[in-house]
Formats: sequence, structure tokens, C-alpha cells
Amino acid sequence: MRVGAFILAAQFPGQGEGETLHRAVRSAEVAEEAGLDDVWVAEHHFVPYGICPSAVTLAAQLLGRTHRIGVGTAVSVLPTAHPVAVGEQAALLHLTSGGRFTLGVGRGGPWVDLEVFGSGLAAYEEGFPESLDLLLRWLREPRVGAAGARYAFRDVAVVPRPAEEPAGRDGPPVVVACTSPGSVRLAAERGLPMLLGMHAADEEKAEMVACWRRTALAAGRDPDEVAAAGHVSAGVAQIADTRQDATEILLKSMPGWLRQGLAAHVTVDGRLRAMRDPLAYTELLCGLHPVGTPESCADRLAASAEKTGIRRYALLVEGSGDLATTEENIRRLGKEVLPVLP
Repeated sequence: MRVGAFILAAQFPGQGEGETLHRAVRSAEVAEEAGLDDVWVAEHHFVPYGICPSAVTLAAQLLGRTHRIGVGTAVSVLPTAHPVAVGEQAALLHLTSGGRFTLGVGRGGPWVDLEVFGSGLAAYEEGFPESLDLLLRWLREPRVGAAGARYAFRDVAVVPRPAEEPAGRDGPPVVVACTSPGSVRLAAERGLPMLLGMHAADEEKAEMVACWRRTALAAGRDPDEVAAAGHVSAGVAQIADTRQDATEILLKSMPGWLRQGLAAHVTVDGRLRAMRDPLAYTELLCGLHPVGTPESCADRLAASAEKTGIRRYALLVEGSGDLATTEENIRRLGKEVLPVLP
């Protein structure tokens, strides 16, 4: 089982941006000190829900500040970026970190980002498969050209080439954020592990894993490859001496962050969207994920792994919004929960 910290760089009410980003960087350093396996960093634009606008840039910073821990993006949003640029950045981080980088990619949402970066709504609604396939070719082939609906260019050399190294690796691992049957099938057909969101219960994640396996096998993927797929389950972790204490920490802080963060999202085409009730959503997350004593959190993670078949976790550790509390939470996760996990 691999347990990692999920760092959104969430800006809580009253916090400055420098303070928020310092907490994000410090959280990764403490995660390595505490013995966690991975750190996952998110990417958002124009909203305080998360103020890291480039997950690969922050990943590079964290790789430079750490020595052992894996660092992944959760996720780099492909519709607002050129897949070749993302591929070049991923190759650079893969080669210079000794293979510690994982590239998580996703479709994102129908946000105003699409207008600002000039990609347009079609990049979100229709263009993700083309972008993903071009990215995968860039990470696996020595030369790449394109003749698609969105990207068309002559054959060029892949430099630096992530697949060419003494260890003989195939380049950085790639995972795909999946929130719908369509994205599950997309990932499965390409044999790419899924990153499943913290809003989904174990039952839903188990169904998505089962769908992924069926689709991957039907697409001719190797059964051993299918069985070994390293899907990642996102969640929330808050460790305290009692479940009540852990829950109170999150209920005091997360609704305010969710209220201002979720409300700040603006759709590119003015479509209406329903916003989750911040308090109810926080209560839901506390019920779904390891929030409580170290023993109960270990039991929750083990039970989730048993039900879903997923053995990798990206756990939001900054739900308190406070640096000292976040550091203590990470240390307790590493020192009191990890040692008793399978």
C-alpha cells in the first residue's frame, strides 16, 4: 500500500497567497520526513480553491527540495495546455529526478480558463482524447508528428527522450483523472491507471475499477498489466486523539474554504452549475475517509483497499488550513497510521 499527501495549495479565508504556497511546500517536505510514499499537487486557475496554476512547476520545486518521495501532478489539465509542452516538462522531471515523477492528467472543467488560454470549449468537450494520445506518443516515441483536428505539425525529434536511459524505463508513469464512464473507458483502452476523486464513495470507486478492468481486457490489454494497474484513490485524512476532535478540525475550516473556492469558478459559456453545500460536503468527506484516531484511520484505509482493490492513496492533509496543524497531521499519518497498514 502506498500512501501520499494530496496538496491543493488551498487558500483559506483570511490567508495570503505566499502563506498558502509556503504551507504547500512545507507539507511536501514534512511528508518525506514522515515516511509517506508520495506527494500529489493540484492545478487550478483564478480561484482560491487551489492557487497553484502549474502542477508541473510546483512538482519541480518539490522534487528539488526532496530526495526520496515520489511527486505527482493531480492533475495537469490538458485542454488548457499543449500536450507536447506537457510531455517535454514531464520528461525533464522524470530524467532529472531519477524516476520520482508521475504525470497525472485530466480533462478539467468547462471553466473560463478555456477562454483565457485560447483553447476554447471544444478542447474540453471533444479534444481530450486527441491531446492524451499525442502526449503518450511524445513520452514513448523518438519522433512525433501530428495530423489531428486540433494539433497538426511536421515530424520532430523528442528531446529529451524520457524512454532512453540506462535503467531502460518507458518514461514517467501516467495516470488519468476519471469522473465518468467515458473517462474510465478512455483510460482503460490505453492501459492507464485512474485517479479517482475524493467525492466518490468506495462502492462507486469499486464499480469504476471493475469497469476499467472489463474495458481494458476487451481492448486487448495484457491481463497481467490489468491486474497490476496502480489506480490512485483521492481522499481526506485528519488524525486526532478522538474522531470528534478530528471532525471538528475540518468542520471549523473546510466549509469556509469550500464556500469561497467553489463559488469562484466561472463557466466559459455561462452554463448553470449546482454548487455543493460546503458544510454538507465537509461532513460527507469526514464520513468517507480516514478522519479520526490513528487506529480508526488505518482500519478505514485497509477497508477501502479491500473493497475497491486500490492500494494507492492521495490524501488531502491541509484541511485544517493551519500550517502547524497540517504538519502535525502529516507526521501522525506517517508515524502512527502507516506502520499498522498492510
